Amino acid sequence: MSFNKITIVGNLGRDPELRYTPQGTAVCDFSMATNEKKRDKAGEMQDITTWFRVTLWERQAENASKYLTKGASVYIEGRLRLEEWTDREGNTRHTLAVRGTDMQFLGGGGTRSDEFAGESSGEAEFAGPADAPAREFAPPAKGDDDIPF
Repeated sequence: MSFNKITIVGNLGRDPELRYTPQGTAVCDFSMATNEKKRDKAGEMQDITTWFRVTLWERQAENASKYLTKGASVYIEGRLRLEEWTDREGNTRHTLAVRGTDMQFLGGGGTRSDEFAGESSGEAEFAGPADAPAREFAPPAKGDDDIPF
């Protein structure tokens, strides 16, 4: 048995690009960055940014294209793979590519809040697996019963 799953919480590095396959399936690509702080050998704090290329399909692709913009915060789950390619100078380069399976809008950043006015909160804030209706995956309402202690 093998398992490949990645969870990323970060910000879009560019606006999503939506396209359709010849069969009419929606595909959306965007870059996403995660940041962490680490101390270097001199004890100074350094920001470390890791970039990912994310691809979403079907309904999630359309939702990402409609509601996300550069800088938006988003939660992505998916499968990670390392892609190798050659740049113009002939150097071998590597890219972290994620095939997204779940997505949740986190708000802030570059989301297009003016377009949320006509949507129900469940569909606008969360898009679950591509083959299931978004309303089934809306976050539960918070209340005293949700406190784990």
